[in-house]
Amino acid sequence: MLEPATAAIAANRFGLGARPGELATIGAGGRDWLRAQLKAPPPLLGAADLRPSQQTLAQALQLRREIQAQRKAARVDPAAADAQLQKIGQFLRPIYISEATARLQQAVSTERPLLERLTQFWTNHFAVSVDKQLLAGLAGSFEREAIRPHVFGRFNELLLAVETHPAMLLYLDNQLSVGPDSAAARRIESRQVERKVGINENLAREILELHTLGVGGGYTQTDVTTFAQVITGWSIGGGQGRFAGGEPGKFLFRPELHEPGSKVVLNTRYPDSGFGQGVAVLNDLARHPSTAHFIALKLARHFIADEPPPAAVSRLAGAFTASEGDLPTVYRALIEAREAWLEPLAKYKTPSDYIISAYRGLGLPVEAGHGALVPFELLGQRTWQPGSPAGWPDKSADWDGASALMKRIEWADALGARLGSRLDALERAPQLLGANLSEATRTAVARASSAAQAVTLLLAAPEFMRR
Repeated sequence: MLEPATAAIAANRFGLGARPGELATIGAGGRDWLRAQLKAPPPLLGAADLRPSQQTLAQALQLRREIQAQRKAARVDPAAADAQLQKIGQFLRPIYISEATARLQQAVSTERPLLERLTQFWTNHFAVSVDKQLLAGLAGSFEREAIRPHVFGRFNELLLAVETHPAMLLYLDNQLSVGPDSAAARRIESRQVERKVGINENLAREILELHTLGVGGGYTQTDVTTFAQVITGWSIGGGQGRFAGGEPGKFLFRPELHEPGSKVVLNTRYPDSGFGQGVAVLNDLARHPSTAHFIALKLARHFIADEPPPAAVSRLAGAFTASEGDLPTVYRALIEAREAWLEPLAKYKTPSDYIISAYRGLGLPVEAGHGALVPFELLGQRTWQPGSPAGWPDKSADWDGASALMKRIEWADALGARLGSRLDALERAPQLLGANLSEATRTAVARASSAAQAVTLLLAAPEFMRR
């Protein structure tokens, strides 16, 4: 084991980048420093301008209804209609900015960076994307309400919180899913109108493929379809027409949309208990051996290497299974894994990792407003916009292209110019990189033609690009 590098690995790979003085505090007790962060409950983000998802969604849905009513009454032309719909985006944009800024402030200032990294890991595992309009106002509250409180709980609890959150239901359109033999479908048929109901498989497929078992985890297309039937009725209150009723913006089980009858998923029969039928399937998925392996593989890939050692993955999966999905038990097994401490620079930082570690290492303030979020957009990883339910990729090959590297260097150069002579990069380098600081980087920073260029060279160093 490379003992001199343990502090740097703890702060930069398990954490979010070392702050000045942090490596000295950690010393040789990297594992102890990480284990201590698992003991207290996750703190909630307390910014005054953060609002519950229910409030945001209820207001957005009401605004949409008002706009639709105005369009119908006035028979406006398409261009004017589009302009009206932009009012929803204007309502959601400041909510997104407040949420994303609060997230960044927490990541930069926290003394429990492992907790923040784990929160971001699970948010990416259960990805939603602001590509979908309403998610701009819900992605942040989804992380605060469904992810953060359960990071130190059991996986089945985290899974249920995620799959019943309005953000996930809206992102994957489950509120539109109607059982073909449900009470709602029968009413429509009795009116002899064109049938406009059906099963939506999006959420069921992504739960099996991305959230639990993983590709090749043993499920079939029949399991996807049947599971989609099981979770019909998992919806949101405050809709219109057949989706009316319930508390606006809050999860609601609608029995009239639920496909009746017992169902077989993964060779197990589940009696029709309404909402409980879906909960029972989720609980069994959370305990499935394929889920244990899939979660272990993703954690090992994130914390050890792009292609993690199979033995390490197996041990993590064993900890997951033996503890019945107790996540702190799995994290402790990860911290104990010798493979996580062998290669100090095994992981290439994503743009988000790179930006956050620069903020932490240079002591940059996170200012209110959109400005602090611009670097994430410039470097190609806008907060909560992975573009697909699969989330952001977690391998070097997805981030280390020449163009992406140039954008990082350009941003580092702009930071250097902004800081000027206010920061001594040569003095700061060992505080951020510890034993990973190479003689080549130390020499380059020392020979910089200006203090600004020294900052650029430090942030552009290979050691700073990796964790």
